[in-house]
Amino acid sequence: MGPGFPPKDSRQAVCSCITIFLLLIGVTALTLWLVYRPHKPQFKVVGAAIYEINTSAPPLISITMQFTLVTRNPNKRVSIYYDRLSAFVSYRDQAITPQVMLPPLFHERHSTVVVSPLVGGGAVPVSVEVANGLVEDEAYGVVGLRLALLGRLRWKAGAIRTGHYGVYVKCDVLVGLKKGFVGQVPLLGSPGCKVDI
Repeated sequence: MGPGFPPKDSRQAVCSCITIFLLLIGVTALTLWLVYRPHKPQFKVVGAAIYEINTSAPPLISITMQFTLVTRNPNKRVSIYYDRLSAFVSYRDQAITPQVMLPPLFHERHSTVVVSPLVGGGAVPVSVEVANGLVEDEAYGVVGLRLALLGRLRWKAGAIRTGHYGVYVKCDVLVGLKKGFVGQVPLLGSPGCKVDI
């Protein structure tokens, strides 16, 4: 054995200690992840109202709507902060309202919050197909719409906060709509919203 090299047994002991230490860190990290892993929030549209719908000047249309959403945080140990959240309505994959910024939202652990964003209020340019389809569906009395929420969220568990994650919520709804009617409209179909993070 040359000078300056530790004995072979010492090197094996150091390698064993490092391996055990890394295994303990890995087991601890896995346990923490299993206990605190955040689940996606859940959203559902439970009400809709139409206050204005103007399709008389295509390709510009103007719509003002309000949706009532129930959002649930299914996490028992993790809170959710929505730092930036905006909403808009689309029809046949084209936006028919401008994006509206919503106030910041804090979602406690294992809680339910109701939000009612008012969207629209400005003229939006749309394709001729979208304008005509909206007029036809309104005459038929059933309109399929998508309420979309875009934003950024963070999870918080105790003193630990995660970085920001983008969130995209898509709520497809069927509303009963009669031409000239203003106010609460019936929901004919409203499955749970799809949440992408």
